[in-house]
Amino acid sequence: MHALIGWLTGLSGPLVYAVVVALVFAEDALFFGFVLPGETAVIVGGVLARRGTVDPVWLTVAVVLAAVAADSVGYEIGRRLGPPLLRTRPLRRRAERVERARDLLRRRGPAAVFVGRFLAFVRSLVPALAGASRMRYRRFLLYNALSGLAWGVGNVAVGYAAGAAFQRVEGVVGGTVALVSVALVVAGLVVWRVRRQRRRSPA
Repeated sequence: MHALIGWLTGLSGPLVYAVVVALVFAEDALFFGFVLPGETAVIVGGVLARRGTVDPVWLTVAVVLAAVAADSVGYEIGRRLGPPLLRTRPLRRRAERVERARDLLRRRGPAAVFVGRFLAFVRSLVPALAGASRMRYRRFLLYNALSGLAWGVGNVAVGYAAGAAFQRVEGVVGGTVALVSVALVVAGLVVWRVRRQRRRSPA
């Protein structure tokens, strides 16, 4: 987390937009959520928006569009590849998470597209599983757009709030300690959200 904040802080505004959008897109469209959740990048982007590196409104718009587009690509991959997709090595190694996402889709139907967005790792799988199950794209797109909007606005807002804490600390103790402090704040927020999601998700 600290390394990501430090790296993005050194980039120009356009590059911050590009990196955040790329990570959000890669998480759902290319299953990179197993490596680096796009949610973390969005929260860090919110921190930088508070510092003035990027505009919070344009960052939110970019994040929402990237999230919706990525899920649509994931849906199309699942629709075209179908069950063979689940037999690929990366997904076989994460069979428990795959089954968790499939169970959510079976129980919630199209609403799983909305709910799955807020569950770490599951959000990388639900779009492809929805496509493989031949869910109607119009229904998928509705829940995809609604969840992308809520997820994007919420995470940028979380990062922006953390950025406010950064600015207050920076004025007292300097940039290096402030950078470490905001990294801890953001990490704490992410851990809290993950734990809350796990409590709400099926066993």
